[in-house]
Amino acid sequence: MAILDNLAKAAKDFFVEPGDEAPAVAAPAHAVPPVALPGTALPLADLPPGVTQPEQRHLDHIAQLLAGDGRDFAAFTKMVKSLTASGISGPLLYQTAFNAFTAMTGQDLPTLLTSADELTQKLADDRAKVLARHREKLGEAAPRQGPPSALAQLREQEAKLQAAVADLTQQLAAKSQQLRDTQQQLHQEHTKVQAALASYELASAAATAELQAHQQATKSFLIS
Repeated sequence: MAILDNLAKAAKDFFVEPGDEAPAVAAPAHAVPPVALPGTALPLADLPPGVTQPEQRHLDHIAQLLAGDGRDFAAFTKMVKSLTASGISGPLLYQTAFNAFTAMTGQDLPTLLTSADELTQKLADDRAKVLARHREKLGEAAPRQGPPSALAQLREQEAKLQAAVADLTQQLAAKSQQLRDTQQQLHQEHTKVQAALASYELASAAATAELQAHQQATKSFLIS
């Protein structure tokens, strides 16, 4: 968007070279331990077979969730990633990005870090909502509104069919086949729901890890 183009231009104007005068917000004078920049998602345990990358719809959902007005921490991280291509890193990278960002937006460091906390909380809140819906789909929680999920309905149907098989021995063959069909549908629906959650978790974990890494780097490099 246009504001990011302006930020990129500002980054060139405020580019900091080693040996220049101290920038508007001085980098920490003490030694700063290396901080890993984002780029890899946190590993998640117990992923269903075949789920190694998030689906595009979940990536799009996360991107929309983090979309702001160009004056928040998400825009700052885009500035950082854009400047990474120029070959700078560490304190110089974050100081350069911050100088350009604050010149264009007027945001100070406390406001920027508060924005990072807000985005992290937004991801956490969204994940809580998704997990709640996931539990409803699994039939582990009653839906807040509307009919039960397809998975919950299949679980209930399975129980009824199992009782019918026990009670109606004269129809054992037919009911047993119906039970197997229902269990197959249950397994398919369960696998589908679990795969969807795993995909979302990959997207959410990657976004959370990236935000936290940038936030930690910003604190380490910009707070004296």
